[in-house]
Amino acid sequence: MKAILNVIWLLFGGIWLALGYVLAGIVCCLLIVTIPFGIASFRIASYALWPFGRTVIDSGRGTGVLATLGNVIWLVFAGVWIAIGHVLTAIPMFVSIIGIPLGIANLKMIPISLVPLGKRIVPTAGPGLVPYNSPTAYATYSGTPGKGRYGR
Repeated sequence: MKAILNVIWLLFGGIWLALGYVLAGIVCCLLIVTIPFGIASFRIASYALWPFGRTVIDSGRGTGVLATLGNVIWLVFAGVWIAIGHVLTAIPMFVSIIGIPLGIANLKMIPISLVPLGKRIVPTAGPGLVPYNSPTAYATYSGTPGKGRYGR
């Protein structure tokens, strides 16, 4: 079912949304200071291209001062406008019954579009994967396979 929803999403706006994020990433990478925003835009583009079956989580380690400052700058200059765009494009998707999951996926992208630094995109579940909300999810997605918060 995820694959079918992803294909429908791709055809009805996902490709254009992803291309917009890629274009923003390229512009951000051209300006040396905004390279972290460009990398975040590429990460969001991959999520916008194929959102079903994946979710956004905190990176597991606290966001540092620079990431927090970057998120504030992103929020003011780009995040609010991107979030408004997601809401405005989600409204027409909710009109049809088949568009309701697409509208939900569009709204699900708002948190990462508001504050992208310090977030990771992970699979929700699958063969050999732990669901993101299970007690062992931190150990699975912490970046160190098999090790939890305290190295156990």
